[in-house]
Amino acid sequence: MTKVPIGLKRSASMVVLRHEQSFLLLERAKEPHKGKLVPVGGKLEPFEDPYSAAIRETKEETGISLEQMKYAGVLIESSPTKYNWQCNIYVADIPYQAPPPCDEGVLIWVEYRDVPTILTPPTDWQIYQYIMRGQVFAFNAIYNEQLDLLRMVDEIEGKEVVNNPVV
Repeated sequence: MTKVPIGLKRSASMVVLRHEQSFLLLERAKEPHKGKLVPVGGKLEPFEDPYSAAIRETKEETGISLEQMKYAGVLIESSPTKYNWQCNIYVADIPYQAPPPCDEGVLIWVEYRDVPTILTPPTDWQIYQYIMRGQVFAFNAIYNEQLDLLRMVDEIEGKEVVNNPVV
């Protein structure tokens, strides 16, 4: 396996699985974001496109075969550490079902209105709001060495959506 140089962006795809006003999220069992609730997804394999990776990762992590998904946007995350990602995010509307078993952690249904009260990565609340509005996004998130989110910019609208200067 080739080692990725520190600072080089890794490419990933994530899928927000949605049923009406609820999301099927993964409580991660490993880093990054261990213990936090995130969409399913993962790294692109060599020669793989983001859409195919999203379909594959969803099937691997949930057993769900998606017939259709919609591109939601892109999240670029930059830090002075090894945490540097370019993530294509999709949304798939699925029928309600009992959360299937998952090797990556535990899948849990979460109501949209409850998302601000759960433990998620600092970028995700903005992502879910845009998805629920049907608004495509291009987010640029900047972190410090402790991986505190310093700022997040919506590059389509040219505005800051998060500004957390660390004192």
